[in-house]
Amino acid sequence: MSGPRNEVRIIGGRWRGRRLRFPADAGIRPTPDRVRETLFNWLQGVIDGARCLDLFAGSGALGIEALSRGADSAVLVERDARVAAYLRDTLKALDAPAGEVRQADAAVFLRGAGRRFDLVFLDPPFADQALAPLLAQLAASGQLAPQARVYIEHAARDGMPQLPPGLVPWRSKRAGEVGYHLLAWEGG
Repeated sequence: MSGPRNEVRIIGGRWRGRRLRFPADAGIRPTPDRVRETLFNWLQGVIDGARCLDLFAGSGALGIEALSRGADSAVLVERDARVAAYLRDTLKALDAPAGEVRQADAAVFLRGAGRRFDLVFLDPPFADQALAPLLAQLAASGQLAPQARVYIEHAARDGMPQLPPGLVPWRSKRAGEVGYHLLAWEGG
């Protein structure tokens, strides 16, 4: 990622090349450009018209990239109030009414979302070790649409977390210290 450490670039779609600056001291670790490029290449056939959920929005790079590439909607969930305000301002500046920001803890949001999503981005802070429990909660929540895809990112040294029934690996890669996977939902 080039440029300031608190900046990401949208790499495709209608906002291609736009730079998003997020609060520098918020502890945000955006998905690197080359990882996002690979991810969205994997998603080419499913992104158009998708209903997306970005559970640890941070910089907003994943949810906003999805909107830029034709997703119908994206809910960006962010626990930190200041970062959530930044995300709202960013969506407003992009004139992106299909983007919605919810200030909430990811697990709490999943308990009450009451929606179905075609694509979920799940990239919690690596140190939290929250990935496996959140995957289990997501799989049991009834919020994954038929044939949904779930993107996960984790410290490569930790390996892929245990997957709950219904979620199976579809694509996997590693970039330096980051392991990332696209999972297919085969559950009910």
